[in-house]
Amino acid sequence: MIKLKHLKYHNITNIEGNDYMINTDGNPFFLNSFLDYTATILNKSPNTIKEYNYDLNNFLKFILIHFKLTDKKDFKEIDIHNMDINIISKITLEDIHAYLFYLKNNFQSKAATRARKTASIRVFFNYLSNKAGLIEKNPAQNLETPKQDKRVPKYLSLDDSKKLLETASNIDDRNKERDFAIITLFLNCGMRLSELVGINIKDINFNDCKMNVIGKGNKERTIYLNKACMNAINTYLSVRPRDSVKSDSRDALFLSERKERISNRTVQYIVKQELYRAGLDTNKYSVHKLRHTAATLMYQYGNVDIRALQELLGHESISTTEIYTHVANEQVRNAVDSNPLANL
Repeated sequence: MIKLKHLKYHNITNIEGNDYMINTDGNPFFLNSFLDYTATILNKSPNTIKEYNYDLNNFLKFILIHFKLTDKKDFKEIDIHNMDINIISKITLEDIHAYLFYLKNNFQSKAATRARKTASIRVFFNYLSNKAGLIEKNPAQNLETPKQDKRVPKYLSLDDSKKLLETASNIDDRNKERDFAIITLFLNCGMRLSELVGINIKDINFNDCKMNVIGKGNKERTIYLNKACMNAINTYLSVRPRDSVKSDSRDALFLSERKERISNRTVQYIVKQELYRAGLDTNKYSVHKLRHTAATLMYQYGNVDIRALQELLGHESISTTEIYTHVANEQVRNAVDSNPLANL
């Protein structure tokens, strides 16, 4: 059995410099041990640990209802603090399936949401059985991930992308250089929100026009910067505040009005504001849709190999990248038209 510290709070600082206060005071010891393991050994990101804590809290509360060990139905009222590990050892694959059905039936939970919770449950039971030795059998060993529908991602057209950049460059605003650089990086590099927020100046190689970012699972990758990106970054750096910057944000590329590392929420607001100014639908498009846009434009117009696109976007699985092969309708039409039998 692995004995790990059981904290009342996991005070985890993410790449933005904002603390994630994950309340684990009401958790049973084995759940806190698992969270410690994922943070220290698996080196999972604060976001992932927060999701694990939320997902597994709800799962354990459902188990108490499912096993008729509580009369309460509201998850907020159910106490799992003293939950015995012997209860966990009685859980079967069928019980896990019952939880997933409960989510779909009671909350109309989408397949993507159930897939995430399935992943949380799978890694949790793997820890309890194979790492900590707290239970003999792993009921999630043969747990399958709910099949997800592959949807064509929403993205801006080339003309709309140019319109957004033009609008961002022409707005007379005191932060226009910063905001234009943010839009430019999103549309040219296809990076995630957390990756952009986490950029440090020292991560940028100005000679080789590239930078390193930390993606999902704390995985580092290199993003190459084209002329537009380098120009936007250098223009912003020429006006970026240097005095009175918070000590923990001095190396951050993008700063907020408070002269600290810009937050996820602020970037989301900036993107929404620029989309609105460009006359684009803010309900349809978002930060993540700009990532889709970059990937789609590179695939459609750049003749980019799917493997290269996978590496650029930081996708662990090629199947995730393959959604962009279904969006180039004009390419499909051209392929059919170029068939040597087309004109017979």
